[in-house]
Amino acid sequence: MSTHATARQSRAVRWAVGVGVAIVSAIGMVLMFLLTLATNNRAMYERNYAWLFGVNVLVAVLLLAVLVWVAVRLTVRLRNGRFGSRLLVKLAAIFALVGLIPGVLIYVVSYQFVTRSIESWFDVKVEGALSAGVNLARVSLESLATDMAAKTRNASTQVAQVPDAAAGLVLERIQDQLGAVDIVLWNAAGQAVASAGQSRFDLSPERPGVALLRSVRQQRATSQIEGLDDISAPNAAQNARVKVLALVSSPSVGLLVEPRYLQATLPLPPALVANAIAVQEANREYQERALARGGLRRMYVGTLTLSLFLAVFGAVLLAVLLGNQLARPLLVLAEGVREVAAGNLSPKAALQGKDELGGLTRSFALMTQQLSDARQAVEKSMGEVDASRANLQTILDNLTAGVIVLDANGLICSSNPGATRILRAPMAAYEGRALSEVPGLAEFAASVQSHFDAFLGDNERHGLDHWQQPFELHASSGGAGQHATSLVARGAELPDATRLLVFDDISEIVSAQRAQAWGEVARRLAHEIKNPLTPIQLSAERLEMKLAGKLQAPENAILVKSVKTIVDQVDAMKRLVNEFRDYARLPAAELQALDLNALVADVLHLYEDENASVPVEAQLDPRCPLIAGDAQQLRQVVHNLVQNAQDSTEQARAKASEPIPPVRISTRWSDTSRRVRLTVSDSGSGFPAHILQRAFEPYVTTKPRGTGLGLAVVKKIADEHGARIDLSNRMEDGVVQGAQVSLSFAPEPAVAS
Repeated sequence: MSTHATARQSRAVRWAVGVGVAIVSAIGMVLMFLLTLATNNRAMYERNYAWLFGVNVLVAVLLLAVLVWVAVRLTVRLRNGRFGSRLLVKLAAIFALVGLIPGVLIYVVSYQFVTRSIESWFDVKVEGALSAGVNLARVSLESLATDMAAKTRNASTQVAQVPDAAAGLVLERIQDQLGAVDIVLWNAAGQAVASAGQSRFDLSPERPGVALLRSVRQQRATSQIEGLDDISAPNAAQNARVKVLALVSSPSVGLLVEPRYLQATLPLPPALVANAIAVQEANREYQERALARGGLRRMYVGTLTLSLFLAVFGAVLLAVLLGNQLARPLLVLAEGVREVAAGNLSPKAALQGKDELGGLTRSFALMTQQLSDARQAVEKSMGEVDASRANLQTILDNLTAGVIVLDANGLICSSNPGATRILRAPMAAYEGRALSEVPGLAEFAASVQSHFDAFLGDNERHGLDHWQQPFELHASSGGAGQHATSLVARGAELPDATRLLVFDDISEIVSAQRAQAWGEVARRLAHEIKNPLTPIQLSAERLEMKLAGKLQAPENAILVKSVKTIVDQVDAMKRLVNEFRDYARLPAAELQALDLNALVADVLHLYEDENASVPVEAQLDPRCPLIAGDAQQLRQVVHNLVQNAQDSTEQARAKASEPIPPVRISTRWSDTSRRVRLTVSDSGSGFPAHILQRAFEPYVTTKPRGTGLGLAVVKKIADEHGARIDLSNRMEDGVVQGAQVSLSFAPEPAVAS
């Protein structure tokens, strides 16, 4: 799992735990508030205290479980040695002590206060005062009821002589006198005769019982307080009343006279009733609590203890959360520092708080981003440098010139393939070694070192930026220089105090200059020699003609032989002069579309078996397209190459007994290079190593009587046609089996397009 995924999972766990703790704490606070309310309300206490206390205990257990889980995590962090764990534990311990010590102190004081206060509540004097108050209230109400009964009995005399039909008006007057809310006149049968007040609207008013009527006949009047049966009712004080039933005295005396009864309902004073109810309620509650003082003490102590537990658990959790908040920026910084130390400069987490620690994390994240940007810029620059170095290396690898970097001691630091090709030595294998250790380059290395020393000395005085000097490599001891390599070298000092040596092979340029010089020589020789040849020949022939027949036979034979020798040598001189003239004055090629296969086949008619000492075999590729060439000059090229091949083969096989192998001439079209190649190969002795490089220069030959102009003319014609010419020895199993000359022609432009 990646670091970011782990961080996201840890953050999700912290959020889940934080939200859960917050919810449980809120529930605990609400339940504690409800529990406090229950302790102040007896009815609510009796109904809800048990489950409220149980739920609070459950919340306390959950908080304890969370606290244990947090303690386990802290222990694991400490054992794993995670940064900030000790600081987090220290902060949690400090906050826990800050919450625990005052809480325990308050708990002890409150416990003593509660136990002593509860005992002080139940005092003998308080109990006596409450009992006296209850008696006083009862006596007051009974006195008031007795007084109302006496007034009602006195008022009953007003209806003693009033018949039942006219009793209504008298009852209303009595109601006003007594301040009653209801007046009813009953007969002996318990039937309402007349009424005033609320009972007039009642179709079936409550009748007095037989026992009550009998008691009234005996006592003349009775009173009864109603409405105080349920003193907990909200309107108990307003509904309290006295119902008086008095016997109406009759003036007639006799057994047949039916007694009547006057019933009056009078309200009690609300203030008096309220005070009586309050005293009675206080006395009842006092008695109940006096009986349950042990349970009350346990209830208060339990509530206080539960409050302490919730407060302590909350304080510890708050300490852990606050400690985590304080340690979190440090943990973020520590993780960032470890990642930066490991080379990871990816964007770092930054807290958005406004305190100094949040600002520190943001500053660290900004610093990391700046480092990342700087590294990206450096990597981009390094990439550009590497690209430039690669481009430079590619350029150096493809340069025809040789490049060598030397240190101050002449050790090879680096070289390019051009140096290997020109110096004909594996320069890459000698990197870190002295240039003088390369076989055949000791003299060249010494000369280069001396030129660098002289250049650096002159540079301090004259401010030169380079030196340049020609060199000859691989020169023969005889001084002929037949296989030497002509170089022009240039040296300069690099900024890091190393030395740059650049050189180029100018052998072909020297060869071209030599060919041009030989051409000029040939032109002048042809001009200077040709002029006296004809007179010499004519003079010799005239001497023979004048002296023929005039001399003795021996002298005449000598004359004929001498004249013949002169004429033959003059003819040889003429042929040599003509070759000089042809080489010096080779006309410009007139390029036209030409079928090279047809040209070769036409020339080979002159070299058929009956006309050639060495047979010639042709392998012509029918795919060859037309080329741009001068037919006359290319005929001369084919003639020269075939004649040279025949001469070389015949000379090498003269002493051999086996049949003379044929000369092979072939054409081939290359789809890769898009060129036509003409190849002539023989089975002669090949070219010596010192001839290969300068074989195309004039007067360089391996034949005893050769002029050395054949291959030079071929090279000149190839240059006129823009053809590439290659000369090499044919090798089989490391043994030279002959020579091979190849010319590569471009196809005629119309055909190539």
